[in-house]
Amino acid sequence: MRLLVRDRLLGIGDDYWIEDEHGRKVFLVDGKAMRLRDTFQLKDAHGRVLIDIHQKMLALRDTMVIERDGEGLATIRRKRLSLLRNHYRVSLAEGTELDVSGKILDHEFAIEYDGELLAVISRRWLHLRDTYGVDIVRDDADPALLIAVAVCVIHLAQKEREDH
Repeated sequence: MRLLVRDRLLGIGDDYWIEDEHGRKVFLVDGKAMRLRDTFQLKDAHGRVLIDIHQKMLALRDTMVIERDGEGLATIRRKRLSLLRNHYRVSLAEGTELDVSGKILDHEFAIEYDGELLAVISRRWLHLRDTYGVDIVRDDADPALLIAVAVCVIHLAQKEREDH
C-alpha cells in the first residue's frame, strides 16, 4: 500500500489529506490549534477519529503518545544513547517496540519491527513537489498506526531542530 502525504506537517492547526496512489483521500491529519500541547487526530475519509496523537506533558524528553479509542497504543521518543541522531523508539502498549531510523527531516526513513521492514517513508519516488510517500510493505501492518508514527517522528525531529 502506498500513500501520498502533502508535506504540510509544519504547523499545529494545519489539516491535510493523505491520499492513496490513485488520488483518493484515505486519511485526514487534523492538527488541533490553541492547545497547551501539540495535538493531532488521524481521521478516516468519513471524518471518524481513528487515532489521537498528543505530546506527553511533564516528560524529560519530547515524547508523543498515540491513542486509539481512549486507550494508549504507543509512545514515541528519540532513542537515547544512539549514535544516529534520527533514531526513534516506538514502545507499543502490548510491550513490543518499533524502530524508526533514517533521515527524518529529509523524509527518508524506515519503520521496522524486530529487524523486519514495515514501512518506508520517502520523497525519492515522487515527482510532486512537497510530497512524500509512505510505502507500507507488510499486508498485515496497521496503516493508521504507521501513519501516526510517521507524523510523530517528523514532528519531534522538527521540534528538536527548532529548539537548537
